[in-house]
Amino acid sequence: MSLLDTIHSPADLKRLPREDLPVLAEEVRRRMIACCAETGGHIGASLGVVELAIALLHEFDSPTDKIVWDVGHQAYAWKLLTGRNQGFPSLRQTDGISGFLKRSESEHDQFGAGHAGTAMSAALGMATARDLQGGNCKVVAVVGDGALTCGLSYEGMNNAGHSARDIILIVNDNGMSISPNVGAISKTLGGIVASPVTNRIREHIKHWTLRLGKVFGPEVVDFARNLEESAKNLFSEGMFFEELGFRYFGPIDGHDLRKLLDTFHFVKPMTGPRVIHVITEKGKGFALAESNKEKWHGLAAYDPETGEPRKKASGPPTWTQVFGQSLTALAAEDPRVVAVTAAMPSGTGTSIFQKQWPERFFDVGIAEGHAVTFAGGLATQGIRPVCAIYSTFLQRAYDNIIHDIAVQSLPVIFCMDRAGLVGEDGQTHMGLYDIAYMLAVPGMTVTAPKDGDELTGLLRTALAYDGPFCTRYPRDKAPADPRPVAEVPAVPYGTWERLREGGDAAILAIGTMVAPSLAAAERLAADGLDCTVINCRFLKPMDGGMLASLVAEHRMLVTVEEGTVVNGFGANLAGVLQTTHPEVRVIALGIPDRLVEQAPRGEQLEAFGLTAEGIARRLKALHSEEHVEAR
Repeated sequence: MSLLDTIHSPADLKRLPREDLPVLAEEVRRRMIACCAETGGHIGASLGVVELAIALLHEFDSPTDKIVWDVGHQAYAWKLLTGRNQGFPSLRQTDGISGFLKRSESEHDQFGAGHAGTAMSAALGMATARDLQGGNCKVVAVVGDGALTCGLSYEGMNNAGHSARDIILIVNDNGMSISPNVGAISKTLGGIVASPVTNRIREHIKHWTLRLGKVFGPEVVDFARNLEESAKNLFSEGMFFEELGFRYFGPIDGHDLRKLLDTFHFVKPMTGPRVIHVITEKGKGFALAESNKEKWHGLAAYDPETGEPRKKASGPPTWTQVFGQSLTALAAEDPRVVAVTAAMPSGTGTSIFQKQWPERFFDVGIAEGHAVTFAGGLATQGIRPVCAIYSTFLQRAYDNIIHDIAVQSLPVIFCMDRAGLVGEDGQTHMGLYDIAYMLAVPGMTVTAPKDGDELTGLLRTALAYDGPFCTRYPRDKAPADPRPVAEVPAVPYGTWERLREGGDAAILAIGTMVAPSLAAAERLAADGLDCTVINCRFLKPMDGGMLASLVAEHRMLVTVEEGTVVNGFGANLAGVLQTTHPEVRVIALGIPDRLVEQAPRGEQLEAFGLTAEGIARRLKALHSEEHVEAR
């Protein structure tokens, strides 16, 4: 039996002698590599923190001590060592282990985390609650894998550093988020040199500061403190943390278990805010992941020997590829076009743009609010910024969208990848809310393409439009190979497209739901139910002329959208028609008011009836209801 198989809780790990822990670390890595080869997942960051997870569980007492991990894709080793080894092969699968931290899954997951930057603020909240309740547990925030490009991390640090509360910040510095980290903070961390001499000098000065105070009084203490501060400036860029109110320790090799254990043992009994700076390597222990850190941040099931995906890509390109190629080509036609992303060049397809137009490409790090306002600043000077951010991440910048873009009616284009159901990434990554939140923004044009050609056409329309504009598309393959960009015209602004005529009901389909709605209409026609199908590519503004003809021809309009029905397109349409055409019934098909658990995207679409069969089944039921009511 392996050591890992004997670990069912942190108590089991604590019983292991120190000399066995490196063996356990190797077993954890092998387990992760083998399981993720079958399920896919965010393996890179988790491989880098195996020793860190072991050391934390060995020296602290989880769950009594609160260990708060930032960005849950760092936490696979944590999951394996806190009772989830046996279930780990179900990672990211239906009813299986979550790919992110989840409080309902384990008492050791102190705070749910799917987006970066939350650990410091959450940990400070826990430390404050402990103090209010007279507790004495330790609270540790593990911040890293790009989280120090997030403004929220610094807001938490700023508040915690001067609070004098007993809290430990561990900076997992692997130089990466998904792509390499960007910005001044990343350069500062990268410039810190692991020098034992430096740390010894600083500790000696701290020691003599206290000794001088006891012997010679406050005036000499002031002089000594000035000397200490000067030494810090001379010898350590850890001053960045010291100035924020944290006592700094490090940097430490995050793969040296002995040093990690010794450091945690030394720092744990102290009080006040302190930071331990740990240097790790993303993908550590897996040669394929070490050699291509960005690719191996997260990926689908793979061959562990070659790294090749188990499912070979075939057929049309992905929506992401279509977007990246279209934007790159359109930028050749208009030198004002620039691309802005938030640590997601490969994930959003803007890496294609970056290679062709590097001086017009801007990766701002995991800082979505900044990305939006930065794009607004560009737009004020005649630049045409295209902001490519996942739907779920753009939620973090909602105030910036309203305050900095909509209020000033600036021509910023938001391209929301991973819109709709995202499959195995689960609750925190579902792009189900962008239709509702963008429809609510005054002056925002809201669109969704039915295929790759229409995505290109909408981009042309957006670049010619003088105001805020957004479009959305899923994490999936496009329905067909797109035409060359030069052959695709702009989509006429504010127009819908009538794809099929029918007199019994009208299906108003949004984006990805156009193809299954057409297929559903063909099935229904075979059963004697004839439906009109409309491609509602503009959700806002609606095509008033076509809408008028639809309500004149049909008593029932059925909207189909891959998004929440609460405040979605269907709800908006119903609100428009309830006063002008109360005789027309509007039915909204989409995602109900609930969080969506992880499962393959195809399963999710089927579960919510967003397939041709599901749409046809619902239309049949609605038609039957209409006949019953008519009698």
